[in-house]
Amino acid sequence: MTGDRPPTRHVVVMGVSGAGKTTVARGISELTGLRFAEADEFHSEANVARMRSGVPLDDAARWPWLRDLAGWMAARHAERVSTVLACSALKRSYRDVLRQGPPDVEFVHLAGSAELIRDRMSRRPGHYMPASLLDSQRAILEHLGPDESGVVLEITLPPDELVTAAVDRLGLRAAAVGGR
Repeated sequence: MTGDRPPTRHVVVMGVSGAGKTTVARGISELTGLRFAEADEFHSEANVARMRSGVPLDDAARWPWLRDLAGWMAARHAERVSTVLACSALKRSYRDVLRQGPPDVEFVHLAGSAELIRDRMSRRPGHYMPASLLDSQRAILEHLGPDESGVVLEITLPPDELVTAAVDRLGLRAAAVGGR
């Protein structure tokens, strides 16, 4: 019967670079069975080279990337697969593009002080995003609006507690989500 399968869920773990998006999104995936994707892996080589050289992306560079991410979620939705995506989604307009993919997208905003995030970024070996771009990301960050589905979590909590809080506050359960 078609009514026996639960609806898919699509979650974007958002925030500035260094907030812990990948760690938390992977943890949500492991706990719930949602299919994980890292938005950084969808960037073009030109975007990565630009960021690696310390130049922030402008909106023109972000739109194709965001549309690809929305398309990935929409394709998983069509397959009846729930997803969790680690993606900065800093501006409302960026989140609007992501919401053009599957019918419903929920957000987990990982928020924290610039000092804590800068410290985390300085201890991340081999990542292309330099700590010097943190200020540009914080400058464009638009917090979730009251009409946007999601939760805000403070990153002073340990990663496992952030995962548990996200799963609990979004009402995610392994038995309540679509398949892998």
